[in-house]
Amino acid sequence: MEHFLGETVPKLGFGLMRLPKKGLGKIDMEQTKKMVDLFMDAGLNYFDTAYVYDAGASERAAKEALVDRYPRDSFLLATKLCAWMGAHNEKTAKQQFYTSLERTGAGYFDFYLLHALQNLNYKLYDKYHIWDFVQEQKEKGLIRHWGFSFHATPDLLDRLLTDHPETEFVQLQLNYADWENPSVTARENYEVARKHGKSIIVMEPVKGGTLARPPKQVQKVFDEANPEMSYASWAIRYVASLEGIITVLSGMSNIEQMEDNLSYMKDFKPLDRQEQATIRKAQEALNAIKSIPCTACHYCTEGCPKHIAIPEIFSARNKQLIWGQLEEGRSDYAKAIEGTGRASDCIACGQCERACPQQLRVIEHLKNCAGIFDEVK
Repeated sequence: MEHFLGETVPKLGFGLMRLPKKGLGKIDMEQTKKMVDLFMDAGLNYFDTAYVYDAGASERAAKEALVDRYPRDSFLLATKLCAWMGAHNEKTAKQQFYTSLERTGAGYFDFYLLHALQNLNYKLYDKYHIWDFVQEQKEKGLIRHWGFSFHATPDLLDRLLTDHPETEFVQLQLNYADWENPSVTARENYEVARKHGKSIIVMEPVKGGTLARPPKQVQKVFDEANPEMSYASWAIRYVASLEGIITVLSGMSNIEQMEDNLSYMKDFKPLDRQEQATIRKAQEALNAIKSIPCTACHYCTEGCPKHIAIPEIFSARNKQLIWGQLEEGRSDYAKAIEGTGRASDCIACGQCERACPQQLRVIEHLKNCAGIFDEVK
């Protein structure tokens, strides 16, 4: 097998997007520190954050839980510059890099990414000269490796990698549920990246937590194959077994999730042929179920004029679609709309669909949710 960037990086990365919370939605730093310690003690060392995560709290947590407590050469830290969220011009976009350095106190970034490129925003990175900017920071020693995270179609990915061959890696949404999903095009994006010889960082391996508790039909497939393995382990090991993978990001939110992930990724072993066959059976079972494939990234809610809690509403709807739990879904919906807009308040302005990395038909899904939930007073 050919050598590739990041081949020696441990295959589990700690995603700092969904850190544990307490009180008024603040990050639980004590639990976060324990999770960082468990991760480092297991010999794992890749941490991923972003300028926009939790309004900057994620980067500050990385400083307090990681940077201030461990030697700088003992871990790898990645963060991202988002030219389409939190930036208004070239100056404010580039300032994100310096703000991230200040927040994290890291001195430099091992991996730096242009954040969430897709059809409606990628031109901003050209307009603001961000490609040249990150290359300049690499030449100064402030970035070791740089690339971009991506949420669009194979043709755009091919164009970007053709226009910017200096890109060292890409971060893609890959999981067994989306492998043949025409909206996500996971397999095709993976193949394009590898065609260009790029290493890959995997995001959403458990699809926002969905594959950690998959539908009963899928659970049955895995239970019959090996009842001792967690459902999340199948998802994470599946993508970690692909060629050219730098690491697989898992957005762990508590110690229990960390301990489960470490149980099978501390000494990672790729899926064998029989296990690959089990994954194919799970994909067949999953594809037979209709649901809303939302990953709860909340990009859609940032500019919603009606302040609709779209991911929470979709989660409530999925309880009914996937699990048949209509009353539980109604209860979750009631909580989701407390102080926010109802599904029926949608004015179809389309900003949510423009922001959605999954390219979901959000407006149509909200109409369906309104028909199910808003008729109940």
